Amino acid sequence: MKIRSFLFLFVLLSPLSFTKAQQNPDDAAIKKSLTGFVNNIREKKIEQGMNFIYPKFFTIVPKEQMIQILMMTYNNPFMKIDMSNLKFGTIGKSEKIGNEYFAIASYFFALKCNVSSMNDEMKNRINTAFVRKYGKNRVKYLAGEGTCFIDAGMRACAISQDRKTWKFVILEKEYKSQLVKVLPKKILDKI
Repeated sequence: MKIRSFLFLFVLLSPLSFTKAQQNPDDAAIKKSLTGFVNNIREKKIEQGMNFIYPKFFTIVPKEQMIQILMMTYNNPFMKIDMSNLKFGTIGKSEKIGNEYFAIASYFFALKCNVSSMNDEMKNRINTAFVRKYGKNRVKYLAGEGTCFIDAGMRACAISQDRKTWKFVILEKEYKSQLVKVLPKKILDKI
């Protein structure tokens, strides 16, 4: 009877221990850094958020220009944006390429974008842009409120030299040709 109980317990716990063994050892550090980035942007601490961007990215978009773009987006008096509910999807196993580690991470958050102070043409343009970027099923526009609700799904490439501190490049297919200057081909092929 003891052998059966032990065997039953072993069979029950084996998948749990296998799952833990398969867990990506870089997950926690990547999540921590990506959370820091998103929180800084959400709290409109744009310049501090830039500390989480992979430095080579600034060779294709200068840091000052990136700060201006994000400031205009998140501090725009005509379009109030709120981010919430950060969740993580899959975080790929890191790969060492050259002297750096690369991992692709997916993450999700809710965006509430109030465009009520804009004219109808601009509201429609904004809504169309959100639908094009995130997909029709992820964007809900309430015309009466002048508000878009977006379930934003994003992907980023996490890059580290020590697997403790991670920097990021947001991955979007439309910018793949520019990212050639920043990311290795092996990573670009996954976009």
